[in-house]
Amino acid sequence: MMNFRNFDDFWAFYMSQHSNPCTRRWHFAGTLSGIIISIYSLLFNWRFFVLAPLVGYGFAWYSHFFVEKNVPATFGHPIWSFYCDFKMFGLILTARLDGEIKRLGKRPVLHSF
Repeated sequence: MMNFRNFDDFWAFYMSQHSNPCTRRWHFAGTLSGIIISIYSLLFNWRFFVLAPLVGYGFAWYSHFFVEKNVPATFGHPIWSFYCDFKMFGLILTARLDGEIKRLGKRPVLHSF
């Protein structure tokens, strides 16, 4: 498992693992689906709550295995990865992700966990 000095270092790594725009779209769809399922389960039937992480992570992990062809960051750093999923979701939703990618620029990519 890789160690990071702080969240900013992990964020740069996280974004390097989501370099393909298609991967980011799958993540967005998974996070949005997870949010919708969570809201539905809170309002109507709590039993559906178990589907939220299954669907959310299912979309994301599919994109890593079949689109990006790397290992999901969740496997090594589940809490920071969860936070980054929502940060990326918010940046996509507010059309600021391209600016963030430019801000991060080209950084060394670390591949092992």
